[in-house]
Amino acid sequence: MTRLNTHPLFLLGGAIVFALAISILFIVITLNPPMQDIQLLLIYMGGSSTVTVGGVYILYKRGWIGHLTSLRWALLIIILITVVLVFANVYFTLHLMYISQHDMMLTTGLLVFAGILAFISAMLIASSLIERIHHLNQASEKLAHGELHTRVNIDGNDEIAQLATMFNYMAKTLEETHTQQQLLEQSRRDLIAWASHDLRTPLAAIRAMNEAMLDGVVNDAETIRRYRQQTHQELQHLSQLIDDLFDIAQLDAGHLKLNRKPTALPDLITTAITGVSARAYQKNIVIHSDIAPNLPAINIAPDKIQRVLYNLLDNAIQHTPADGHINVAVAQQKNGVAVTIHNTGSVILSDDLPHIFEPFYRGERSRSRNSSGYRGTGLGLAIARGFIEAHGGIIEATSSIESGTTFTFTLM
Repeated sequence: MTRLNTHPLFLLGGAIVFALAISILFIVITLNPPMQDIQLLLIYMGGSSTVTVGGVYILYKRGWIGHLTSLRWALLIIILITVVLVFANVYFTLHLMYISQHDMMLTTGLLVFAGILAFISAMLIASSLIERIHHLNQASEKLAHGELHTRVNIDGNDEIAQLATMFNYMAKTLEETHTQQQLLEQSRRDLIAWASHDLRTPLAAIRAMNEAMLDGVVNDAETIRRYRQQTHQELQHLSQLIDDLFDIAQLDAGHLKLNRKPTALPDLITTAITGVSARAYQKNIVIHSDIAPNLPAINIAPDKIQRVLYNLLDNAIQHTPADGHINVAVAQQKNGVAVTIHNTGSVILSDDLPHIFEPFYRGERSRSRNSSGYRGTGLGLAIARGFIEAHGGIIEATSSIESGTTFTFTLM
């Protein structure tokens, strides 16, 4: 609802003119008094209204009502002023018209009676407004003390109801923001604990092996060769860890850049399978591919999708038991393609399934070495989801004891 921007004096002047016009019209229609009486009425009512409006404008301009410490007292004084003004205007107008003393006393008594009733009725009606504002005030105090779940009941359709609606919206927004801050803070703590663990472990191993070779503790060629090979593996893990942390930081900040270009998806899949074939061979895992023929080139960032394929295949190999199978399928859809990576043997618990794409979820287990000594960074699935969603696609997972685990992502 818009506020009146008219100057108060113009507003009050218009009110005087309107009140005089309506009152005189009513008197003329009902009583048909002579013109002389009408002129006297205009003089009396005009003078009375001018004095009244002058007093009201002074109260408005001084802002005395706003200095009160209670809205209840403010409404009480406003209602009292209204009743007094009505009583004074009618009383002095009747007095100036020289009506009989009997009629004057009778009218005064009726005015007092009507004024008291009007005052009590107005206070009763105003109390409901005060109560609603009081509830808003209490809710604001709770919100200020951190009770972000606080909400107020919305009654009616007036400005107070609109204010209550906005209060609830504000409280909900604050609660959601606070929850997000808590999650971010927890993620920060997880990141520090997780990164410090994964940085400390390979660095300690590299330092120990290097010191052993430098101090001459290890001097036979075979052990030195094995130490160097293990050092190389640890450095590869550190490099992968740094790359994953950089990608997660870009995704969280929303600064991920996609260099899109028309790309043949089958070539990316072949390259990804070749990259993980050595690990698959160590566990005697067979990787099949089922790629639909004549697939059109799609507009993607090939480096990012290559990373997604590698992460999903790497995850499948890690969780597929020896002598298992992995199948990679690509099918044409109406607006793009769907890529499915299925592995046998492993099952993701139903409680874990909705969270597997979250960074740091089940981080301790993701860091543990398997029987082949392989150790992942624990961020592969989170990065895969971020890259796919950045392309406007979706990624999901299903898992059951009967069929194994399947990851599917779509690209438009």
